[in-house]
Amino acid sequence: MSYNCYVDKLKKDIRSLCEKRRAVILAHNYQSPEVQDVADYVGDSLELARKAVNADADVIVLAGVSFMAEVVAVLNEEKIILHPVRESGCPLADFLNVRTIKKFRKKYPRAPLVLYVNSYAKAKTYADYIVTSASAAKLISKLDEETVLFGPDKNLAAYVAERTGKKIIAVPPNGCCYVHEYLITRYHIEKAKSERPSAKVLVHPEVLPENQKMADHIGSTSQMLKAINELEGDTFLLGTEEALSYRASKLYPNKKIYPINPRAICIDMKKINLLNIKECLERMKPRIRMEKKERLKIRSILERSFEML
Repeated sequence: MSYNCYVDKLKKDIRSLCEKRRAVILAHNYQSPEVQDVADYVGDSLELARKAVNADADVIVLAGVSFMAEVVAVLNEEKIILHPVRESGCPLADFLNVRTIKKFRKKYPRAPLVLYVNSYAKAKTYADYIVTSASAAKLISKLDEETVLFGPDKNLAAYVAERTGKKIIAVPPNGCCYVHEYLITRYHIEKAKSERPSAKVLVHPEVLPENQKMADHIGSTSQMLKAINELEGDTFLLGTEEALSYRASKLYPNKKIYPINPRAICIDMKKINLLNIKECLERMKPRIRMEKKERLKIRSILERSFEML
């Protein structure tokens, strides 16, 4: 059997299992093309969580990293949440632990703690607010306090500080996403721009601040997709995980869209594949289960955060 035939068979088997289980598949923008193609919905982490809430389904398969599966589980108590590879974690979220949070809370007792959604459930229970890269600056600008603790991404913290004028303290000081910090550099941007000089450069706010300044637009994955439709020009270079270019090209087939670095790959995202999606639907595991106290705490923080936007 050829590879293409094998992929087609897996997709067919998955869709059949989805019908049998009353399941929907939610895939993050950084998933591989074949996973995006088999999914019912593709989007960023918060978009997927909201889709899960409204989905007419008994089972949600989350094709993304573990903190995303946790958020979906928090917002969907009555549904079965499956995460095909539990080891699909997030190196950025790994930077933040409870001990670090307590240390900064003690040092800055009056500063609210705002956590990026790219953090694990244990850390989220200590937050005052939870934000996405798209909502961080907007929410923090509405806080009365001039000093804010923000974690775990230092580059997003710098982005927020510049846009709000507030003192944003990164928790921890060195938290970053390796894809955005080390694989979307000045070298990569200049190289991509030299090859396509007329292209608009769009980068994620997890990119280093000095490299953000080289872009025509800075935004989350959803904001970048929107900007492609709004900015002038027909050629775009995306400074984020390479798979967003596939998603963008499907949305805008008449545009020329390229990753700034085709090797900017999130290894953990790519641990999810068609085979383990099929297997998790067959076995109905791994299943995400949240402790009630933890789930209710995070849900209340999320709801309070949504009300600020």
